[in-house]
Amino acid sequence: MTITVGEIKYTNAFPFFYYVDRNKLLEKDCHFLIQTPATLNREMKAGRIQVGPISSFAYAENVDEFVLMPNLSVSANGPVGSIFLYTKRPLEELEGSRIALTTTSATSVHLLKILLKQYVGVNVTYDEMDPSFDEMMQDHDGCLLIGDEAIVTSWREEVETYRYDLGELWKEYTGTSMTFAVFAVRKDAIARQRAILEELYTAFVLSKEKNRKEQYASMIGHIQKGMGGTTAFWNHYFSNLVYDFHTQQQKGLLLFYEKAYEEGFLPKPIESIKIWGDVRTHHSSLM
Repeated sequence: MTITVGEIKYTNAFPFFYYVDRNKLLEKDCHFLIQTPATLNREMKAGRIQVGPISSFAYAENVDEFVLMPNLSVSANGPVGSIFLYTKRPLEELEGSRIALTTTSATSVHLLKILLKQYVGVNVTYDEMDPSFDEMMQDHDGCLLIGDEAIVTSWREEVETYRYDLGELWKEYTGTSMTFAVFAVRKDAIARQRAILEELYTAFVLSKEKNRKEQYASMIGHIQKGMGGTTAFWNHYFSNLVYDFHTQQQKGLLLFYEKAYEEGFLPKPIESIKIWGDVRTHHSSLM
């Protein structure tokens, strides 16, 4: 039976996938869909993807259909390094401004709205746009970029704007960490495809741990061939990211869900996070 694995196209999720043996997965009729978080969210909701990282906000929208793989996330306890609000004026002067939001995100767009309204105390209007800094800033007072587009824009020396890291703002205002992506599994897929899903989970964990043990050195070299950037930049970037999903990360995420419900972004409160508790790990043949 075919299984489709979602894969976020951005470098921040790459540690989970770098050492996974995709050829062996293909032999098991397991395929990857590499896309933006927003696309993966839609595909998993529709049942065309059975497992993979999605926006943490999308899990809250589909809490009855999904469970989360243990101890896998893309989180930050402070600066995340790839989710930036660029503005022409300081945060406190954004009242009545227009902000362009990337169409590739779910968590970050809602996080920004919560931060600006509840913590900064400004009211702004939003437009969704494809992630192009120059086009977004042409007729707007600011823009939100995520992932590799945000990273590449941060390298542009000619960009003269204020830049705010949403992970850093969340930490400053709430004192908690922020989880941007989680690894979700469709409940109906577990009933049909438990064995391969458990193999995948083990492969994700082993890839994460091997990258961390190597301090991401091999993976960074691979990334530099496509994106550039200095080794020092990438070392700093990955050192700020948290790839676990312990109590600290879950606490911060539940606070985000609470604020999202207060703003009417979620149809019901999320009081707990459902983890796939009986998933078994074993030696994986997928690395």
